[in-house]
Amino acid sequence: MKRDGHTHTEFCPHGKVEDTELLIQRAISLGFKEYSITEHAPLPTGIEKFAAGDPNIWTTASMASNDVDNYLKQMNNLRKKYASDIIIHIGFELDYFSEFEGWTRDFLTEYGPQTDDGILSVHFLEGDGGLRGIDYSFEEYKTGVVDYLGSFEKAQKRYYQKVLASLEADLGHFKPTRLGHISLCQKFERFFAESIHYSSENKALVHILLDRIQQEKYSLDLNTAGFYKQGYQQSYPQVWITKKASELEIPLIYGSDTHSLTDIGRGYEKIKSWI
Repeated sequence: MKRDGHTHTEFCPHGKVEDTELLIQRAISLGFKEYSITEHAPLPTGIEKFAAGDPNIWTTASMASNDVDNYLKQMNNLRKKYASDIIIHIGFELDYFSEFEGWTRDFLTEYGPQTDDGILSVHFLEGDGGLRGIDYSFEEYKTGVVDYLGSFEKAQKRYYQKVLASLEADLGHFKPTRLGHISLCQKFERFFAESIHYSSENKALVHILLDRIQQEKYSLDLNTAGFYKQGYQQSYPQVWITKKASELEIPLIYGSDTHSLTDIGRGYEKIKSWI
């Protein structure tokens, strides 16, 4: 069944997302039978104490807390309206912060019963001055994380350690069981002068992560947005990780990571052999 497992809405403050109803109509026209709406969940209360780097990263990272109820209401209305045309799932793309596991667990306890899908992602790492965004811009990632940690390899290691920690964190009954774009740390790889390849140590870390995903019966976001990023031009994750995940029979869920109408279905043909 043709499914898009990772999409965003007009509640997303970054990008220029059209009305979600138009996105759903486009998905239907392209033959999708399932469609997951996974808007960025609000950032934890108190995150500003840890936030560093460009302030715009933090003001545009997620929907506002006071939008959540309206988001769920509007998406449920669309689910009912298009029930005869497409199966619509509703949830969140949730950021993992080790400092805010309690807040995250409480958020999921409150809103999880109203969802039936979700993605757990890492967009932030400890860096210069506090938490820094890893996918906002090359400059932000290089100066705030890579230079601070000492090398691209060290930043890569820290990222996969955080993804593994997200998998193992106790976030309650409604914790998402699909990990989002698990090679996001490579988004700007083509812009770096230093080596961006996986060391034997970091490859081993990825294999540990995949083994844990298999053991926990999680799935992976096979995200095509990376094909269209100038500094990357591959799927998230890359083929070697996707191949290993497939060998382990980890479910791979196509995700357009839609932030505009033209993103719907984008890259599906490139990865459909894996799903």
